[in-house]
Amino acid sequence: MTAPAPLSAGTLATLPAAVARPGYERSVCGIGIVHFGPGAFHRAHQAVYTDDALALEGGDWAISAVSLKSPGVRDALVPQDGLYTLVTLDRTIGHRVIGSIREVLCAPEAQDQVLNRLAAPATRVVTITVTEKGYCLTAAGELDTAHPDIVHDLAHPETPVSVIGYIVAGLRRRRAAGLPPYTVISCDNMTDNGQRLGRATAQYAAAVDADLGAWVREHVAFPSTMVDSITPATDDALRQRVLDATGLADAWPIQREAFTQWVIEDRFCNGRPAWDKAGAILTNDVGAFGRAKLRLLNGPHSALAYLGSLAGMETVAEAMNTPQLAGFLERLMLQDVLPTVTPPAGYDLARYAGQILDRFRNPAIRHLLAQIAWDGSQKLPYRLFGVIEDRLAQGHDISRPALVVAGWMHFVRRRAAEGAGLTDPLASTLLDRADQCDGGTGDVDRFLALEAVFAPTLAAAPRFRDAVKEAYARLRDGRREAVLAAVAAI
Repeated sequence: MTAPAPLSAGTLATLPAAVARPGYERSVCGIGIVHFGPGAFHRAHQAVYTDDALALEGGDWAISAVSLKSPGVRDALVPQDGLYTLVTLDRTIGHRVIGSIREVLCAPEAQDQVLNRLAAPATRVVTITVTEKGYCLTAAGELDTAHPDIVHDLAHPETPVSVIGYIVAGLRRRRAAGLPPYTVISCDNMTDNGQRLGRATAQYAAAVDADLGAWVREHVAFPSTMVDSITPATDDALRQRVLDATGLADAWPIQREAFTQWVIEDRFCNGRPAWDKAGAILTNDVGAFGRAKLRLLNGPHSALAYLGSLAGMETVAEAMNTPQLAGFLERLMLQDVLPTVTPPAGYDLARYAGQILDRFRNPAIRHLLAQIAWDGSQKLPYRLFGVIEDRLAQGHDISRPALVVAGWMHFVRRRAAEGAGLTDPLASTLLDRADQCDGGTGDVDRFLALEAVFAPTLAAAPRFRDAVKEAYARLRDGRREAVLAAVAAI
């Protein structure tokens, strides 16, 4: 059997008409962006916005994609001329070839090329997706000068290994050449990501050269961002789906839900692509969007995780296909959470809530409730407790959010009873506490005594304690029918 032809610039013309392809001439687009960390999320998110911006306005904004460690992305995409297929998972599956990546480098094997690209006059933006640990920060958000990569880079600043080391090495060369700096944009899910990256970069630069540190603080822009789109991992089933749809072999296609969001602080120092025309939101208040996401998306996600798991369900879509749970979640979002969220200027929160509900119903995304349930002791205080405190202060009923808290307590108790373990930084403490529980409302007092989870003022609030105890009793039976009856009743 003849092997299928690979995706490449030379085979683009053979794609079926239903497969979208770059709407611009790639060969005339110069490289203006360096991206560190070209994993699945970048290629499903920022690279797609850039592909759209190039189609809308053109310009020299193609991407040089740089891996800091592994050559895997380079080895997959270089033979494909940087092209790859994006599969959008919705009720209708879409296929599209993305062309915004023009160069793929593996930094350990192409350090001079990476540094030259950073120092090139045409480079005006650097974007980053390296996960939080890739920034080499302390728990307080400062530069971790004891991190092995930072220790190495401070001793050898012209041959860096860390992302901050590379950023500063490029800025140092640009300053010496009299070139303006580039804007540096973190696209990782970190609170205040731009501020944290900017502070750490200036700290590192000052340790290399005090004048350089001052120049970075004064001239380099580090916009904060918020990003969102579910991006499941690539597997052989996806490769086969792409082959069937396109007739071409793609070594590393990407899949994601149809929904995508990119909120960027409108602060650049050397120009930018037309990302706003491609759907990105430019704002001076990224934090407002982050708070809306935390309460309207992340909080309800946790609600589904605990209540859906108690009802014996595996995925978000399965839970949302259950009328009792879907109705409860919609009431929680629209009646309890939405009134506590201050909308960003000009942003329709009700529409955003509707989009979230649609995303949760997406049957093409297999999002496991068990995974969302991880780290509940850390997530719930940020995702839900603020809603409860606001509703209490306003004198409103809290029976629905209290049911979520009670659901988490029963979830922990059930995991302990089954000997199933718990993925949580407080796992040992929580499981020990759960072993003391008997299913009665006294269990609530045991959990509420955990100050690492519940602030003493909230735990002591009579209306909160009573609401959680009532909800805990509703869920005590534990059978699917009882859980669904409990969520349907409020």
